Amino acid sequence: MSSPVLSVFIRSLGVHTPERVVTNEELSKTVDTSDEWIKTRSGISERRIAGPGENPSDMGARAAQKALARANLQPSDIDLVIVATMTPDVPFPSTACLLQAKLGLRRDIPCFDISAACSGFVYALQVGTDMLKSGRYRLALIVGAEKLSSVVDWSDRTTCVLFGDGAGAAIIETTPQANVGVLSNLLGADGNNAELLHCAAGGSAQPATPNSISSGQHFLRMNGKEVFKHAVRVMADSCERALAQAGVHSDQVSWFIPHQANIRIIQAVAEQLKVGLDRFPINLDRYGNTSAASIPLALEEAWQQGKIKHGDLVLIVAFGAGLTWGATLLRWHEPIS
Repeated sequence: MSSPVLSVFIRSLGVHTPERVVTNEELSKTVDTSDEWIKTRSGISERRIAGPGENPSDMGARAAQKALARANLQPSDIDLVIVATMTPDVPFPSTACLLQAKLGLRRDIPCFDISAACSGFVYALQVGTDMLKSGRYRLALIVGAEKLSSVVDWSDRTTCVLFGDGAGAAIIETTPQANVGVLSNLLGADGNNAELLHCAAGGSAQPATPNSISSGQHFLRMNGKEVFKHAVRVMADSCERALAQAGVHSDQVSWFIPHQANIRIIQAVAEQLKVGLDRFPINLDRYGNTSAASIPLALEEAWQQGKIKHGDLVLIVAFGAGLTWGATLLRWHEPIS
């Protein structure tokens, strides 16, 4: 007898951002920039910056605790943990294992990290969805957590103004109900363009040395112009392919939740899709680019504000270092308690 086909939906969301707010005006006192210059080029007004003892696993744990409480679940209910991060607490063990311990989760469950930069949450959501559909797991905790302030060169005005810290968590669950939750998804990557957005040192290829540290090789470096072009093209294409996969037209989608990197990227993607910008919830003005935390932060905010309602079609899409990209189409499903 064959197993029933399972759907996977987002049951709950939770987020956490550091208390410290760094405005454009504050940055202009330490680097050659201005509020107008930053907002014109990115749409960002401020960002949250984590303190010395506030790590991705800490922020992820706080976001997860909120998601668990909203879903009326206990830590023991979780069967699987996937953390998306490009700024792990330590090279090893995984941030997911550290988060498992901080949340008091069961010791007989798989916990692992995914490194796909700003596309990390979309990657983690698809991997988690496929694992749940296997029937071996019922509830998974998907977390995007970043401390980008730890890899940003605060003397480089082209990058330091763009990034912030934070975490978002989603609890995903299986249901036998058809046509709900994840309807389609796709992922992609192009390692041939890895140098467009990368960190040269800190791995086994280039361990830390006095020279690598003094020359700033442990900081994030980006070719902004080229990244912009690639991001717009693949994000728009990913949206179109995810919609075609599900047999859905863009007019049927209630909300597009894009990676919150740059307002000009979001505007360009909306134009290519011929979709009004009013269907793209935006919060990058307050948080900046939080990489893998970006989409859950925007998704949770839209949900809590009552924008996303039961039955709505929601399309999330991201692009990041790697280069990586991904899109997931969801039919929003509020579980019946």
